[in-house]
Amino acid sequence: MGLILEKGLGGVPKDETQAVSWYRKAANAGDARGMSGLGSMYAHGRGELPKDDVQAASWFRKAADAGDPHGMNGLGVMYEKGLGGTPKDEVRAASWFRKAIEGGEPLGMSNLGLMYAKGVGGLPKDEAQAATWFRKAAEAGDIFGMTNLGVMYEKGLGGLTKNEALAVTWYRKGAAGGNTFAAQALKRLGQ
Repeated sequence: MGLILEKGLGGVPKDETQAVSWYRKAANAGDARGMSGLGSMYAHGRGELPKDDVQAASWFRKAADAGDPHGMNGLGVMYEKGLGGTPKDEVRAASWFRKAIEGGEPLGMSNLGLMYAKGVGGLPKDEAQAATWFRKAAEAGDIFGMTNLGVMYEKGLGGLTKNEALAVTWYRKGAAGGNTFAAQALKRLGQ
């Protein structure tokens, strides 16, 4: 119910405050998805919660330990950025992103792609690997993967042929999902 209220799915009006309430009930009952949902709300300061990286990291860790891929990804972000009392450790972040991917988390695919693009986390700089992970994330519905794949096509990176039409296609999909960078790219390209 928390996810339905957070996103406004199935004709239910979006209500992040109620989403937090349902996530908390689920988390306190031991539900891993409720834990990661609560972590996400703290990480972004939504649903009338203050932005609290310590609480976010705590809930992401509980969710990850309970096997939730979204929580694993969230914990990876905490390690990547050194947030919430979690030491900055990009190698550990990459490990958590891989675990999230094994659980089917598309955002983990995007995050791992970014690490390859930058050559961090003990990974070599490898634009072809980045493009591969962005494509997998995009095809799984992740707006960041869509947007990053658009960048790769626009610039001809990662072994992809420079193709503005494909870049625009992916930017449109990212923008439709609410990605502001994708929307700005479309304006810049006159779309």
